[in-house]
Amino acid sequence: MTETATLAESHTEMTEIVLPNDTNTHGRALGGAVLHWMDVCGAIAAMRFANEGVVTASMEHVDFKSPIDIGEVVVVEAYVYGTGRTSIEVNVEVRAENPREDTERDTTSSFFTFVAVDDDGDPTPVPDLGCPTEAERRLRDAALDDRATQLERLVERMES
Repeated sequence: MTETATLAESHTEMTEIVLPNDTNTHGRALGGAVLHWMDVCGAIAAMRFANEGVVTASMEHVDFKSPIDIGEVVVVEAYVYGTGRTSIEVNVEVRAENPREDTERDTTSSFFTFVAVDDDGDPTPVPDLGCPTEAERRLRDAALDDRATQLERLVERMES
């Protein structure tokens, strides 16, 4: 295992097109399909970072901000923004592109935690996160700020 891996090394982008099997009766992407794409993309980012297999430990609150219509292109982006001893924190964001209208919009976001595992399925240490460029530091800081805000909102909801 390397001692440090960078945010850029973890960056992953996947694309899908919303087809009929991925839609509900309104012709919009099923939430479960979107969550599946997010989990896969997040896991790839975590594996690239750790150079190990990973398992999903948790998914934070998911915000479905906008529906994704049949025929639209779904772009899922993920990157590591934090680590523990064996855990990897990944920011996952989804946007929809309408290629016919040349438009795009943010649709979904969440924070995932993955645990690196060895060949026996046991947790294994992960590298420290390095952010050598200003762009990487901005992405990491934005994810940390967004997650902190999300957690504050959760606490407020639970207290009310």
